[in-house]
Amino acid sequence: MARQREVIGVSDHVPVAQAIPLGIQHMMSMFGSTVLVPILTGLHPSVAIMCSGIGTVCYLLMTKNKIPSYLGSSFAFISPIVAVGATQGLDAALSGIFCAGLVFLAVAGIIKLAGTAWIDRILPPVLIASIIVVIGIGLSATAVNMALNSSGDGFNAVGTLVAGVTLFAAVGFSSMKGLIGTIPVLLAIVVGYVVAAFFGLVDFAPVMDAAWVGLPSFQNHPVIDPVAIALIAPVALVVVIEHIGHLLVVSEVVGEDFVPMLPRSLAGDGIATCIAGLIGSPPATTYAENIGVMSVTRVYATQIFWYAAGFAFIVGGFCPKLEALIMSIPTPVMGGVSLLLFGLIASNGLRMLVTNNIDFGENRNLMIAAVTIVLGVGMECGGYSIPVGDYTIPGMAASAIVGILLNLILPKVSTQDSAEPEYIEET
Repeated sequence: MARQREVIGVSDHVPVAQAIPLGIQHMMSMFGSTVLVPILTGLHPSVAIMCSGIGTVCYLLMTKNKIPSYLGSSFAFISPIVAVGATQGLDAALSGIFCAGLVFLAVAGIIKLAGTAWIDRILPPVLIASIIVVIGIGLSATAVNMALNSSGDGFNAVGTLVAGVTLFAAVGFSSMKGLIGTIPVLLAIVVGYVVAAFFGLVDFAPVMDAAWVGLPSFQNHPVIDPVAIALIAPVALVVVIEHIGHLLVVSEVVGEDFVPMLPRSLAGDGIATCIAGLIGSPPATTYAENIGVMSVTRVYATQIFWYAAGFAFIVGGFCPKLEALIMSIPTPVMGGVSLLLFGLIASNGLRMLVTNNIDFGENRNLMIAAVTIVLGVGMECGGYSIPVGDYTIPGMAASAIVGILLNLILPKVSTQDSAEPEYIEET
């Protein structure tokens, strides 16, 4: 039987020569999504990259360096930021982003006072595992679109080939021992980049034109606007559900219970989002891509996230040349690695169902898992959300809410009901 790769724990330290590529791997895994949000909202990408590094450092400090997570730009806020930007302006939107951070902090304070015991009551293992599956498979549509439809015009054969080579390179590298086995995503991106360049999919002009040293463009500054605050800040309540889901995934991947640290985790996200609002970046959130990297590499050391944050701070803040180089990575390359990373998140949810001995012969468990997974995956992959006034509830949040309601409503099987029936022998 093949021996599993050695696990590098949360508090472990690795040599600098190994930590550097591991940190770069995490930075590149989050890069595409973190850049996409400011592009869609009109904010500056380099500021978002730099702020992701700052936010991650704040998160690590707030969680006492005990939770391995990376913070990047949140997709949940795109619609309200765009709406406010079109009417009140992006400066007004930043005040809403800052207040969203305050909402995170307020929720963290409430949970600190109320405790986290309620999470075990409303989120049983079957529901947690189902939500993890939704997070992974819900992202699959994005990964498949990046891999197969990179041009946006339908199936792209060349792009699909590049994505396939990248995917199989990541799988191959992940099965190797030593340093190569801990940086399969980074090496796969390099392989995919070379293949993409061979097919002419890489535009080197922006890289050649970019300066080696520069400063980020702080074009926007927060201006207090009640309308913007009312539209943007409450979205944080939806992201809280996503945050709890990600924390549960990290707990499952790492094998440690981080739920008691939920108040600190939310507070770290809140501080990062407040800083984002002050300097002109989208709100922060923990990233599924980096959870996927941990799952495939089995490297959980928070030390690596310090390196990743440092590299993001330098690339986004002071080195336009490196930023342009990473921006030049073709979409199919990132699609190829995303197929693996998102798939691993879903697999961890399935593993949780097995390790917790979930009995699907029990109708209650079957109903909770079935409804949660189908509703969440269907909404996420179909691009649907539920409008609530000026807000929308995405698929993951909607499925989690429905799952919680089912858990509270459906009757639990009593010990007496679940016991073996007694048979009386007739004489």
